[in-house]
Amino acid sequence: MPHGALWSAMADWLLTTDPHQRIRMAMAGFASLLMLCCAAIVNLMAMAGLARQDWVGWWTLVTLAGLAVQMAAIRSGWSLRLRDPSLTQFQIRYALACNAAGYAILGEARGITPVILSLVLMFGIFGMSPRQLAANMLFALGVFAAAFAAVAWMDEPGRKPALELAYAAMIVLVLVGSTFIAIRLQHIRRRLTRQKHALTDALAQIGHLATHDELTGLVNRRRMAELMAVEQQRCLRNARPLILALLDLDHFKHINDTHGHAVGDQVLRSFAATAQSTLRGTDVLARWGGEEFVLMLYDTEAAHASALLDRVRLAVQTMETPTSGGSLRATVSVGLALGEPGETVEHVLERADEALYLAKACGRNRVVVHGVAPDAAAARALAEAHGTWPEI
Repeated sequence: MPHGALWSAMADWLLTTDPHQRIRMAMAGFASLLMLCCAAIVNLMAMAGLARQDWVGWWTLVTLAGLAVQMAAIRSGWSLRLRDPSLTQFQIRYALACNAAGYAILGEARGITPVILSLVLMFGIFGMSPRQLAANMLFALGVFAAAFAAVAWMDEPGRKPALELAYAAMIVLVLVGSTFIAIRLQHIRRRLTRQKHALTDALAQIGHLATHDELTGLVNRRRMAELMAVEQQRCLRNARPLILALLDLDHFKHINDTHGHAVGDQVLRSFAATAQSTLRGTDVLARWGGEEFVLMLYDTEAAHASALLDRVRLAVQTMETPTSGGSLRATVSVGLALGEPGETVEHVLERADEALYLAKACGRNRVVVHGVAPDAAAARALAEAHGTWPEI
């Protein structure tokens, strides 16, 4: 087996293949490695005659056993049933207790304890809440108070109370200072997270405003032009027609003049909501300008497109907009055009506009497909129009 595959297989066996478990095992393994290094240093102190070797031996045994239990609990998945699957709190407090016990047995070498303590406090600094950090500080103060009491009770030969007091002050400073800095970092991290979310929301809002109409919430003209260009290329590749429709609210100028622009705006919003609720999720409706809208239909047959637009027309016809004088009804005229192979978006829109003109001329509130003759009644209405452009 190649060395790379062998190392990968060993890593999978040791750390598991679950990505979350691998992170937990890696962090617990690194913490255990640091504790092993500290245990080695403590044993070197004992071998140098600075501490009792029998006490250090028992301390090492208990420390290593605790580390083995933690690693086994995480590796086996047993810790997954707990609120903290990483056992971060347990690992930190166990390390604090071992550190305090080490202070009690290290004799003249107990001055290294604050250094080891600072290493312990670094773990979990970003994964714990300020309350947990404060709780760990109080726990550490408690176990070290017990360690100081044990040292005073043993009253070892050569013990210097002034030096013990200095050690105590140093440990308190390390605990309080580390906790304060950790809590401060937590506050900064939360503030940065809030600012990041606010910036993300602001950018999303700016992006939405740049591509959507503010009044109706529909796609705006600029964005619609981009979407139609993309769809035209897709239709060209798939040999499908680009299907566009122009929708224009009937007598909208009369609505504005009679009821005011506020009511006119409400009619536009109501139309947008009514049309979108009738259309499919894949279709794109855009405000093209004023009371005129453009609809792009995806993967639709001509007959189905006409039927879909007629459903939109009927839905708008039953739409009611409340005004001071009662409910206001509106209708919409629709011109539909199906693109031909190689035809530009602009040309398809021109033909849809011609169909819209025909719908207006034939009496409004109807759907006209470009190239398809209107029914007999519509044709008579068109003949009566004498070829003049209809009022919209």
